[in-house]
Amino acid sequence: MPLTDIQTRIETACNKAGRKLGSVHLIAVSKVQPNARVEAVLAEGHRVFGENRVQEAQGKWPDFKARFEGVKLHLIGPLQSNKVKPALDLFDAIHTLDREKLARRIATEVQARGACPELFIQVSTGEEPQKAGVMPADVDAFIKACQGLDLKIKGLMCIPPVEEEPSMHFALLAKMAKRNDLGGLSMGMSSDFESAIALGATHVRVGSAIFGERVKPA
Repeated sequence: MPLTDIQTRIETACNKAGRKLGSVHLIAVSKVQPNARVEAVLAEGHRVFGENRVQEAQGKWPDFKARFEGVKLHLIGPLQSNKVKPALDLFDAIHTLDREKLARRIATEVQARGACPELFIQVSTGEEPQKAGVMPADVDAFIKACQGLDLKIKGLMCIPPVEEEPSMHFALLAKMAKRNDLGGLSMGMSSDFESAIALGATHVRVGSAIFGERVKPA
């Protein structure tokens, strides 16, 4: 589906929800996509992209950033504590802060640099122990712990369980963000971003609907 079609659908969803145009940021999820597809979207003028792995992004984005001005990169996959330094070198936002050890590593590096990316706390709204994310019952305390480390938390992120209605997870995430005075909601993907916008998403992560199905490495 062309990028312009996705942008139009976002605008329509904003209108239906009574939200201002421009209040939702489209993150084009370029993980495991051929460089030619990514370059085509860059050539259309889009500048906000999401990657899942620090190492993959390191091999892809320095060249693109040198050739296209204004690129913003969002890390939407898990971040290992030992990859914090290269992640902060490359990414403008991290959507997967989910444990105290990682928060402390980020805080130490941020203090040394004097600059911090936008930070989203990943919440396991489905309470799935096999997936990353802070459990809903622990979210308030974890937000306070991060703020105690002088980390400015932009908002919350979730990936609903595939077998459940995503809207109830979006609503839960919005409720948790509101009670903690957080304005950012990173939720909604190719199949459900319009529902996420209706429930307050500020960042939607759309991959296959823009690029086509992912091409996994052999």
